[in-house]
Amino acid sequence: MYQKGYGDLAFLAYYVIVFCFIRQGLTLYVLRPLGWKLGVKKEAKLDRFAEQGYAMIYFSTSGALGLWAMYHSPTWYFQGRHYFQDYPYWNMTKFMKSYYLLQFSYWLQQFLILVLRLEKPRKDFRELVIHHIVTLWLIGWSYLINFTPIGNAVFITMDVSDIFLAFVKLLNYLKLEKASVVAFGWLVIVWTYTRHYLNLRILWDVYNHFELVPKWAQQWAPETGAWLAPWMKWQIFAPLALLQAVNLFWYFLIWRILLRALFKKELADERSDDEDDGQPDDENEKDD
Repeated sequence: MYQKGYGDLAFLAYYVIVFCFIRQGLTLYVLRPLGWKLGVKKEAKLDRFAEQGYAMIYFSTSGALGLWAMYHSPTWYFQGRHYFQDYPYWNMTKFMKSYYLLQFSYWLQQFLILVLRLEKPRKDFRELVIHHIVTLWLIGWSYLINFTPIGNAVFITMDVSDIFLAFVKLLNYLKLEKASVVAFGWLVIVWTYTRHYLNLRILWDVYNHFELVPKWAQQWAPETGAWLAPWMKWQIFAPLALLQAVNLFWYFLIWRILLRALFKKELADERSDDEDDGQPDDENEKDD
């Protein structure tokens, strides 16, 4: 079993760099050539195709690993009482610690890409910044206070829906309109279930089950591994509620896109800026 340590900071720094190389290698040498062969010819859209291809690969992997980790824990399937009654999660398996720190590294790298504007900003740039800050807050804080199972539960709800989101965008770039509409319908279902139903369940668990934390652990005593003093309930609840608010903003946009697709036969991502790179294009698409 493994615990936290200052060496974790070196792990994070190293894998932020590793993710930069992995991302660059996949997007430049695998996904861009693949997009070109599949008919995506415009440079801006090739970049977006590669970005979403990378996102789909990453979230498919992380989502599967997160589900595997939960399956082998008492919290399967989103058994919220165990987030609290088995606290603190001072010791972690090698798999759980590696998985958690890799997720942390990935989101640190994504945040750097965002703030350095290495990708073209979308119209929801501010909401995306809030999302990334809250995500890093939740990951870092849950790891520090030995509360990783609830962090993994949130990972799963976000990552699984992101697989479908990236897939829909890839179909859009390939101009597979009928397939895009069908996939978008599935995205709405999965997004509703994971980012709203399951996330609201997690919020409900925090509000109603926090008192299940063992009495000895309901104190601010880091040296014992216990960080969950009574006031910490709201420190956990607040970022989860903020994350839900950002997800609701995107949910509104998703429904607006879906209704437009159904009634106007136009499937477009309203969150993104127009990516016309100066070449003539008859599409009314605004892809991410």
